[in-house]
Amino acid sequence: MSLKTKPFNEQQLATLNQLLPGLTKEQILWLSGYLEGRLAVEGGVAVSPQPAAVVLPESSTKLTILYGTETGHSHGLAEKLAQKATNKNINAQVLSMYDFNYKKLKEEENVAIIVSTHGEGEPPDMAEDFYKFVTGTRAPQLEKLNYSVLAMGDKTYKHFCKTGEDIYSALKALGAHSVCSLAKCDVDYDRDAEIWMNNFLVSLLSAQPAEQASVSTVTSAGIVSEGSSLAFDEFSKSNPYMATVLEKVKITGRDSDKEVYHVELSLEGSGLEYEPGDSIGIFAKNPEALVEQILEKTGFNPEQKVDVKEDEITIKDAFSHHLEITTLTFDVLKKYQEKVKNPELAKIINDDKLSDDYLYGHDVLDLLEDFPFEWNANKLAEVLRPIPPRLYSISSSMESVGEEVHVTVSVVRYERKDRLRNGACSSHLADTIEIDDQLPIYVDKNPSFKLPANGSKIIMVGAGTGVAPYRAFMQHRESLGVKGESWLFFGDRRFSSDFLYQSEWQKLLKSEHLSKLDVAFSRDQEEKIYVQHKLKENQKEVFEWIENGAHFYLCGDMKYMAKDVNKTLLEIIQTQGGVTEEQAEKYVKNLKREKRFQTDVY
Repeated sequence: MSLKTKPFNEQQLATLNQLLPGLTKEQILWLSGYLEGRLAVEGGVAVSPQPAAVVLPESSTKLTILYGTETGHSHGLAEKLAQKATNKNINAQVLSMYDFNYKKLKEEENVAIIVSTHGEGEPPDMAEDFYKFVTGTRAPQLEKLNYSVLAMGDKTYKHFCKTGEDIYSALKALGAHSVCSLAKCDVDYDRDAEIWMNNFLVSLLSAQPAEQASVSTVTSAGIVSEGSSLAFDEFSKSNPYMATVLEKVKITGRDSDKEVYHVELSLEGSGLEYEPGDSIGIFAKNPEALVEQILEKTGFNPEQKVDVKEDEITIKDAFSHHLEITTLTFDVLKKYQEKVKNPELAKIINDDKLSDDYLYGHDVLDLLEDFPFEWNANKLAEVLRPIPPRLYSISSSMESVGEEVHVTVSVVRYERKDRLRNGACSSHLADTIEIDDQLPIYVDKNPSFKLPANGSKIIMVGAGTGVAPYRAFMQHRESLGVKGESWLFFGDRRFSSDFLYQSEWQKLLKSEHLSKLDVAFSRDQEEKIYVQHKLKENQKEVFEWIENGAHFYLCGDMKYMAKDVNKTLLEIIQTQGGVTEEQAEKYVKNLKREKRFQTDVY
């Protein structure tokens, strides 16, 4: 069969007519899934060719979708995959790895796993037991299992997608059949996840016996296919909403060594909705000074065209809006080294401490200066990571503010090698965005950081801008008339300049919507005091609240503050509960399983 029609140009037609006749059935199936995914992420609409509704026979193809997540993204993708599977007449169930009996894995026929990697290569808490089981010595042979893995990660970290990689390899070693390859997703995951989902489902159906696989995949005429996840008028990461800035106020004092801004954005008419605990993604713009310095260092003509995400744009535009230049990732170091083959850079890459030290605080200009190379614009653009939107915890409740969204932004500025460094998004908001300007945004749902539906007691622990979601929590409770049963632990540097939203907390205390407030200002005395110290001071009552059903929330820095608070909580449970360290760890794990210990760390 030969293609003869448009919309292809002559060169494309020639290529397709040369390629298609030689494809195997498996290759055609893979390509159909890939194209369906591409259609969805580009916002296309696929219309069913069936003239009327079709009643599908009950499917004998069963699929278990397991997710492991810290932020809720894997959960959202698991639900999306289940909907796609249902549309293809696959009987799908979604389970968190907390709720799945991993010892019965050998009884499963088809499993899809969507799992994130937490911190430096560790599985998220809910995936820990499953991970240990499949990678350990007690796992059974799984020759009857069809599976694949979607690994979620962040290339900022050295051990990118390690949890997913390990699970994929372990299942393969146990004899399970991979129906499609492992997919690894960076923070900008929509396109890759969509393609993996469609490839997985098409491949899964082709792997079933004929009597199971011969089912219709459409339900009625004129319905948008499941691959088309977005209508044209819906706003998302791939179709951001231009939100107008209503307010921008610096809320740290004159004497503070930090800049924190409270920013209010209009959502009027957008149809966007959010809940306390969600975030908004804001598309960053790199600092102009850094863009100019990189152009000067490389000698590139600012108007030279380069290919970025299948678009041809100028290299200056690429550096300004499309490529990550303010931070480095381990993946970028490796790609850079593949070209420059510098022995000193090789030493850094092969030494964990050296690579961690280099990645912390260095940017692309540092890389160009420290390891020179005769770059051309396209080759350098290929090495660099696409700039991801920056996520900020929402600090408002729609019940209180209506069609607005508020965020609390700490501006990243520091000096290194006699050069001032600025965060891509935070400095853009602080230095160039004014009231009535517009910002491209989207809502990033976080089902793993939510208020209890029954108005239970809550303990909120946060430092710095980690207090942002708690402002949303309390606005929401106040709007619903829920009084008391809430305790905030807040920490920052100085009472006089860094007590974020101080007057609001005081009003909430006075109106008795907030029961208790304990603060820790680390620089106001010789010996530093942090939120974990305040928790320990109140350990008897903290434990009583938890024993009486309180939900415990932790928001802030993952590397230091969150680790210290986790350690302190274990000590409190061990001391007040009169249990061993191992029993305390099981107690905390059970809190997480019951969604009574939730974290939003970064």
